[in-house]
Amino acid sequence: MQRLTITIDDDLVASVDDFIAARGYANRSEAIRDLVRSGLQQSSLEVAEGRDCIATLSYVYDHEARELPKRLTQEFHDHHHLAQATLHVHIDHDSCLEVTVLKGRSAEVKAFADHVIAERGVRHGHVVFMPSDVDAGVHRHDHPHRAGKKRI
Repeated sequence: MQRLTITIDDDLVASVDDFIAARGYANRSEAIRDLVRSGLQQSSLEVAEGRDCIATLSYVYDHEARELPKRLTQEFHDHHHLAQATLHVHIDHDSCLEVTVLKGRSAEVKAFADHVIAERGVRHGHVVFMPSDVDAGVHRHDHPHRAGKKRI
């Protein structure tokens, strides 16, 4: 195991310590190792060029921003093969939150998500990538579905 020495500002240390307390880590090293692993995993999924992925795109936008809802709608129509489903929430008089599930080639998903987040009037945006072993093509229906108990 290697020992690293890093310098970070006081506000970031406070945030790390809050994270440690909230998650119950025994020390900073364990927490920082997990944060680094998570960041590296996310980064590798984002740049996996030919790989299929599933991602969630979350963003808050000003629905009064000039033509923004119209532009966003057009972007989603232009990329209908990526957007699987969207949840729309009215936060307050000026702000809306949307969470969209995206599915496709990681490079294309990333480019689309980055484009949406960069739109003028989008205040906050975040995309989270997950690996997908599912073919990006059509879902087959020639396989048996397991019969099971109904859950209520």
